[in-house]
Order: sequence, then structure tokens, then C-alpha cells
Amino acid sequence: MRGPHNIWRLIRTGATLERTGAMNFVLDAFEAPKAVRFVARTLAIPFKPLGYKGDPALQPATRALTALGPAYIKFGQILSTRPDVVGDEMALQLRVLQDQLPPFPVAVAKAEVEKELGQPINTIFSEFSEPVAAASIAQVHKARLHSTGEAVAVKVLRPGIEKAFRKDVDAFYLAARMVELFSPGSRRLRPMDVIEHFDGVVRGELDLRLESSAASEYAANTKDDAGFELPDIKWDHSARRVMTLGWAEGVPMGDNAAIDAAGHDRVELSERILALFLQHALRDGYFHGDMHQGNLKVAANGNIIALDFGIMGHIDEYTRRVYAEILYGFIRKDYKRVAEVHFEAGYVPADKDVDEFARALRAVGEPIFGMDADRISMARLLAYLFEVTERFGMETRTELILLQRTMVVVEGVARSLNPHMNIWQVAAPIVTDYITKSIGPKAVISDLTKTARVLSRFGPRLPALVEAALIRQADALPPARKPFKRYLALAAVLGAGAATGLIALIDALT
Repeated sequence: MRGPHNIWRLIRTGATLERTGAMNFVLDAFEAPKAVRFVARTLAIPFKPLGYKGDPALQPATRALTALGPAYIKFGQILSTRPDVVGDEMALQLRVLQDQLPPFPVAVAKAEVEKELGQPINTIFSEFSEPVAAASIAQVHKARLHSTGEAVAVKVLRPGIEKAFRKDVDAFYLAARMVELFSPGSRRLRPMDVIEHFDGVVRGELDLRLESSAASEYAANTKDDAGFELPDIKWDHSARRVMTLGWAEGVPMGDNAAIDAAGHDRVELSERILALFLQHALRDGYFHGDMHQGNLKVAANGNIIALDFGIMGHIDEYTRRVYAEILYGFIRKDYKRVAEVHFEAGYVPADKDVDEFARALRAVGEPIFGMDADRISMARLLAYLFEVTERFGMETRTELILLQRTMVVVEGVARSLNPHMNIWQVAAPIVTDYITKSIGPKAVISDLTKTARVLSRFGPRLPALVEAALIRQADALPPARKPFKRYLALAAVLGAGAATGLIALIDALT
């Protein structure tokens, strides 16, 4: 339940950071100012004995996050891919959060599989191993199908994970509400909406039937992508808390030494992983939302294998065009166009000055593009852009949260393979190709076709809908304007007829 009792959870968070020795690591990693350090330590030290002790065998940051629970672990997974943000030492500590957490007993996993699939485990699998990977929400076992002998991976949710996540997320809601209450300047960031978005993503990750469906859709979209593959979903052996898929053999993406030993080109891999993400986001509007190293492997043939489809992102076609135009504008250094796109999309209040906003964007872009290739960072761009949009009153766009976060994570993965990569050089041809296809003449014809199809479907009902709307508004309008209403209704009817004719013409031409 959301409520004041969650204050205790937030207090224990600070106390746990202090008790495990992670407080200084966190403050140093984020280069917290002196005032923030003073407040954090002052509030945490008195409650230090109340913090969770954690596993003393782990490093301080990892020890604190694992003790605090799955939502904190998920946050740590993201930070582990950003050594340029939290530093090399912190990133190394957090790396174990991706797939090396303490597992739960294999007997518990087997019992869960039997319960979910409704069959004795020996009739389904001829082999069922100890856990091969354990993450914040589930763990994975290698097994072999009794019917075909095929090697498979069986993903099983942690016992009680739903309740544990609910407790964490409820505390986050309270923290967001307190931020809105005591920091009016932060309201434009819509912290409650951000937590609601995170909550929705997590809920989807806790139902493995949804993950199986997501994997199936993702596979259909990417089946023709060279150098990329996904394991097959075994629908007959999957349920709400159990998911079975083909076994993916490969080198972990986070192990550069193993990648080099296998003879793979890390420079090419770094460019391909970024290019694939952009293609999926822009072309399909459906992308993997958790592409850290723990969810990626490199097959023997060099293909990139993606795993764990609990967090998938979806963006509509209009938002994809806006996002692409913003990236395209930065690539071309056309800051006026970037500013115009923000205004056209309603991201910046209309009462602001577009030319002034364009000049502010130039101050963001020019220093970055003047850097060496290995210092050009999407994280840095987003940080600078955040400062500018704050000054111009831009609100947080919840539909872009996952996209922006994943972009930063993917960049971190790519840079771990090749620290000198130029992300803009890789992104330019993909974004340019998308812009050409989505804003050129073919795109105009496609948009007109879609509009005509919608109007044609509603054509028979349109006169009645317009008449009903006019009747509802008749009493609120001056009598002198009623004739115009009749003309409007007539125009709507004629428009529906024209739309029907237009779609017929386009169908005939195409």
C-alpha cells in the first residue's frame, strides 16, 4: 500500500547505504555537492544501525542494493553499463547485479515448474540443471526436452518476487510524492508519472506469458536483420511464472577477453549493437528495453543474441518521427530545425521563443561535436539537453523515458566494446535513411492512404456523428452561426465521399 508507512522504507534505504559503506561510493560517483553530502550523511548516520547488513562478501554498492531489494537491483543494473557516469570502480562493483546474484534452490524451481505447467518435471525435461544465471527477478536453468532432446533455457520467477517488488515500488511512489510536495521546481519532471511508467514496466516483467509474447513479436520484426538472432519460444512449456526457450550458446557480451579469444571484431560489434537498436526503435517502434551486457551474447558465427524480453519499449509512428528529426538535426547541426521540432511536437510551451531555444541548443551541441570521437557521449548530450529544456519549461515525456534510458545503456555497452567509437557516425546513415522514408514523397502518400482508409470506414456514420455533435452544441452557440454548422455538416459529408474516392484512386495506382 502507498502511504506514510513507506517513510520507514526510505529511511532504511539511507541507513543501509551508510551501514554497508556504500554512501560515500554513491555520493562520489554522482559528484554530489557539499550541501547534498552534508544532508545525506546527517540524516543517515543516526539510523545506521537500522540499515540492512547485506552480504559482507560483496562490494559496498552491490551489497547495499542486493540487501534493499529487486527494484534497487534493477536500478543498479542500468548504472553498471555507465562507467563514464558512475566511474569505473562503481560500474565494476555493479556488474555482478546483471546475472550473478545468489540463486534460490533448484528444488524450489522444479516445484514451481511442476505447479505452473501441471506435469511432473521428469515428464517434461530429461535434464534440469542447477541455476546458470540469477538476476533480480528470475533465474535460469539449462534443461533438455524429454520429447525431442533439444537443449533449452528455463526461466523461473523468484519466490515472492511480486510482493517484494510491490514494497519497493510503493516506497518509490512516496518518494516521488514528497519530491513534488517539497520541490515545486521538480514538478515539471512529473516524478509520479515516471514511477507509474516504471511500475507498468515491472508489472509486465513479472508475467512471463507477456514476456513470451513480446519475444515472439520481436522475433517477427527482426527475422531478416543480419547478424542478430533470438532464441525460439517453447509455448507448450511456458506459463505465468515459467518461460522455456531455446538454449543460446555464445560468449557473454561483457567479457571482452573471451570475445577477443573467440576471434570476434569488437569494433564491428560495437557499431552493430548501436545500429540494431536504432533500427528497431525507428523502423519498428518496438525495441529491447533492457540491453545491458547480461542480456546479450555473441554466437560462434558472430551473431548478436538478445535475451530477457521482460522490458520492451513501444513508440508510435509520430513519436518516432519526432525523435528521428531531433537526432537528425543534431547530426546535421541544424539547431533551428531541432528547436522547431520541439515546438511542433508540443514538447516546449508555445509561449517560448523558438530562436532563443535554437541558440540554447547550439550551446548544447557545438561543445560536444568539438570533442574527440571517444568523448562524444549520448549521456552527455542528454544531460546538457536536460539543462536547456528545464530552463524552457519542457515537461518530462513519459513515452520517451524508456527509449532515452535504453539509448544510454546501449551506448554504454557499445563503448565497453570500443571506447573510441563515434556514436554519431554510426547513427547518421540509419537516422538519415529513416528520415528519407518517413518524411519523403512515399511517406506523404502512405499518410494520405491511412487517412483515407480511416475516413472511408467512418464515412457512412459521419453525417450522423456530425449532426449529433451540432445538436449538442446548438444551445451554446449564437443563432447566427447555425447556418455555418449546416455547411460544416455538408462539408463533412462531401469530405467522406472524397476520402472514399481518394482511397479507391490510390489503391488503383498502387
